[in-house]
Amino acid sequence: MAKIRFPHPLTLLLGFIFLAAALSWVLPAGEFQRRDDPATGRSVVIPGTFHAVPAAPVSPFRALISIPKGLEDAADVVFVVFLVGASFVVVDRTGVLRRGVDRLVAGLQGRTLVVIPAVSILSALGGVMINMQEEFIGLIPALLILTRRMGFDPLVAVAMSLGAAAVGSAFSPINPFQVGIAQKLAQLPLLSGAPFRVAFLVLALAVWIWVTMRYAVRTRVAPEAAAAGAVEGSGARDAVVLLLVLGTFALYVYGSLKLEWGFDEMGALFFAMGVVAGLVGGLRVGGTVEAYVDGFRDLAFAGLLIGFARAIYVVLQQGRIVDTIVHGVVTPIAGLPVALSALGMMAAHILIHFPVPSVSGQAVLTMPVLVPVSDLLGLSRQVTVLAYQYGAGLTELVAPTNGALMAILIAAGVRYDRWLRFVLPLFAGLLGLGAVAVIVGIVTGLR
Repeated sequence: MAKIRFPHPLTLLLGFIFLAAALSWVLPAGEFQRRDDPATGRSVVIPGTFHAVPAAPVSPFRALISIPKGLEDAADVVFVVFLVGASFVVVDRTGVLRRGVDRLVAGLQGRTLVVIPAVSILSALGGVMINMQEEFIGLIPALLILTRRMGFDPLVAVAMSLGAAAVGSAFSPINPFQVGIAQKLAQLPLLSGAPFRVAFLVLALAVWIWVTMRYAVRTRVAPEAAAAGAVEGSGARDAVVLLLVLGTFALYVYGSLKLEWGFDEMGALFFAMGVVAGLVGGLRVGGTVEAYVDGFRDLAFAGLLIGFARAIYVVLQQGRIVDTIVHGVVTPIAGLPVALSALGMMAAHILIHFPVPSVSGQAVLTMPVLVPVSDLLGLSRQVTVLAYQYGAGLTELVAPTNGALMAILIAAGVRYDRWLRFVLPLFAGLLGLGAVAVIVGIVTGLR
């Protein structure tokens, strides 16, 4: 019997686009009224205002038109993927990363397994602080060099980058794009409940790192040999380039947290870093330009996947059924006991995150509806935020509508079905941990 192959990510996303169009013919159109919220600077829904609107079924041709519209909507993300990713191609072309990896492997002398927790913790910090995901697309080539030199499967590169970052984001006490927005919408003090979140963040990361290390050991093969001449080069020049890369990351984290920088500033910053790194690394102007051109070409498909993923949401918006889905998923929660309603909110956020693959967008869409429900039930608003964080944040690990996930899997050469076989047990376990946190929050009266 022929083995059934899992669909290619592009086929999968196209299927979801046409499924969204089909749903617009089946589900009743409806909308919430919205208002501008000064606390978040976004348009948020007004609870209790859901109403029917004229149907707007999306034809197959309009579904296809949603693809360029999705690329347009995701333009800031797509372009930052091009600029950041190509900048790391320039850095890689200087040979600094390969020489650095070879020195690291030689220095560890058989203790290479410690790289997994080290990289995972750094990635998780990116998720904790600034919700890093797309930024890892440019780092995947460097991580693949690292994993190959240590004999690890390419899936390990994805797990200790995007995977660890998604866990960090979901359990973060400070992530401005998740817990920050949700707490503002719930009218809670920023950073409230931080010690509680940190405790479960440590547990979640420990689980993620342990399972990643166990997988790495089980699938380990003979390490790839160092490339000839890889250890050659100017130590001082390599140090300058590496410091330049680290300094650029540090500057962006500062700008994101303190200066409200977004993807545009990030793209400009890393593009400048790539140019300087190419010149300092000895590529000269011609070599730097050629490296950028190669990087743009290599990352074209990753950028397109992000646009295709965004097109799914565009179709649902055009069909005027996004609010219908949210209303239908959230309404049954109001009739449940307190503990079950909190767990029901987690489940609702998991379901909603597939058609709404933006954690900040999901917060704006759902929190104004769920906060009044939690007040009526006597459920702490802090627990309501926890249910959102864990439900929406952890779904980033599995949702095929997460363009960054699909792009990183493509860049790493890891099939989506392989990733699911690895991540689904972890996803279930971490959801269980999140459910425990929610119940503990209810029992202890977390505020």
